[in-house]
Amino acid sequence: MSSYPPPGPGAGRVSQRIEEAIELIEMELRHAIAYVNDAVVPQVRSESITAMRKLSDALRNLADRIDQPKGPCGQ
Repeated sequence: MSSYPPPGPGAGRVSQRIEEAIELIEMELRHAIAYVNDAVVPQVRSESITAMRKLSDALRNLADRIDQPKGPCGQ
């Protein structure tokens, strides 16, 4: 035996509104996922590649400076 009272006359309407809200939320989530996949991911990938290239150049320059022979005072 349930301790909850039986649903009132507006229970069907509330249930329908909840289902509509869930559908809208799901639709917005699909739009958000599409936006992230179509706009954000390519931008992040592009900026990451640029950053890796700059880091690579900086490391190459550092290695060149370390590899240069030192003068008579530096040995």
